[in-house]
Amino acid sequence: MQDTMTTGTTDADLPRGGDFASEIAKLETQFDIIRYMRRVTQMFGFKTFLICSIPSIDVDRLAATTVISNMPAELLNKYDSLSMLRFSTGVKRLRETTTPFQVTLEAWEGEGGKPDSASEYIAMLRENGIFQASYFPVHDAEGGRGAVILMGPEAELPMTVTMELQMIAIHIYNRLAEIGSVWKNTSASLSEREIQCLSWTAAGKTSAEIAGILGLSEHTVNHYLNHVTKKLDAVNRTQAVVKAMKKGYIS
Repeated sequence: MQDTMTTGTTDADLPRGGDFASEIAKLETQFDIIRYMRRVTQMFGFKTFLICSIPSIDVDRLAATTVISNMPAELLNKYDSLSMLRFSTGVKRLRETTTPFQVTLEAWEGEGGKPDSASEYIAMLRENGIFQASYFPVHDAEGGRGAVILMGPEAELPMTVTMELQMIAIHIYNRLAEIGSVWKNTSASLSEREIQCLSWTAAGKTSAEIAGILGLSEHTVNHYLNHVTKKLDAVNRTQAVVKAMKKGYIS
């Protein structure tokens, strides 16, 4: 592959699981967890992350099972528009194993059975620097199964790194359950940008001010806020902020 990944750390440099557990236990909202996972993703040399419950066979949209993610929206939208969940090697293996594993883009691309339109999504993955997905199966206290998926350059993960990431995944997934089990209580799944826009709205910022803070156009900010208002079944942005606070999306 043209792109490879290095963790940038040695075994001696890596934080131990107990330290992670203590920090994760202090996270209070889903937005806190998004920020934490974004930092972990960068620390270990990945590009992006996605946390989801394991889709049942009759589910055909990844968005329906996604809890939190910082994947580019266009990637998730393209994935679902092409019904790529039906052809996911990773999801198939998640239904069969409880141990971590990796799937390279090269290996997945070489598998048969996918529609010609899959090439569009594969090209988008390459453009976003995603050549491998590392899967960490998890479950919550009630037995609900899920996965923390880290995506980025292709690399062989040392066993110590794999074990560290698996421990992080376990604690993160259970912390998500502890702070509200939002994905069980509502069909709404908010993106990182939607949560950011809501958070700044809660802080009293206008769309124009939020656009400046996030480096977006005012039109895009309004789109996110209108979309998240509908997701939360709110009549306006103010009610959307209140509902988001009650559900633990923002503090």
